[in-house]
Amino acid sequence: MDKMKIGTGDWIVVCDGRKALILENLGDRMFPNLHTKEVHEHPVPSTQAQGTDRPGKVHESTGIARSAIEQTDWHEESERTFLKTLAGRLDHAVTSGETHALTMVAPPRALGMIRADYSAAVRKALHGEIDKDLVKLPVYEIEKQLLA
Repeated sequence: MDKMKIGTGDWIVVCDGRKALILENLGDRMFPNLHTKEVHEHPVPSTQAQGTDRPGKVHESTGIARSAIEQTDWHEESERTFLKTLAGRLDHAVTSGETHALTMVAPPRALGMIRADYSAAVRKALHGEIDKDLVKLPVYEIEKQLLA
């Protein structure tokens, strides 16, 4: 990977399905200096707290056959909702002029989920996507990983 170029005022969004860090470059392209602008966390309750009912069954209209209905994955639904909210926040930031450039850093699964919710403005401002899980690292370590 080539050394990443981050302009002054560019945002780096490091996220997964439960946490998002919005980092802003206060330095320049030669000497980036990432600082935390916002932290968004979404606590995910246990599966038992989210849904305790057994999977349903469907009775066929003819015969005695039965089919099970797949149970909803509440954790996945919670992550989708969190990432959709994050995409809305990014859209607001781009359209209101808070930032003009974004780079997304997330695990492949989270990138796949949030991509569907990018607005046209976010797609235009998006400089790239990096499929790494760095959200649990401190900012200086994220900076080192991205700029190495």
